[in-house]
Amino acid sequence: MLASLDDDKAEDVVQIDLRGRSDMADYMVICSGRSSRQVAAISEKLMDRLKQQFGRLSKVEGKETGDWVLIDTGDVIVHVFRPEVREFYQLEKMWLPGGTQGLSSGMSQD
Repeated sequence: MLASLDDDKAEDVVQIDLRGRSDMADYMVICSGRSSRQVAAISEKLMDRLKQQFGRLSKVEGKETGDWVLIDTGDVIVHVFRPEVREFYQLEKMWLPGGTQGLSSGMSQD
């Protein structure tokens, strides 16, 4: 999953371990695209790869506008933002102690 985001030039990728902190998912991944078009493309390609490689169908919200796309794979929730929208909502601050951190280990790079 992270490799797919990297391949599609997602920026500022942050992975948050939610195990033991939330029942909604095990991990949350937050990243940015430079434009609405790139946000939509990153999201679409990620959903296609998840379906092809892992047989996973993902629930998606927000793909039409391309400002903030949420992809729910079951155990991982991915948020793809335009930078301005990401800055406004600041999800990292809600889930990470001390604010934004870089990519953390623990989730497979697939």
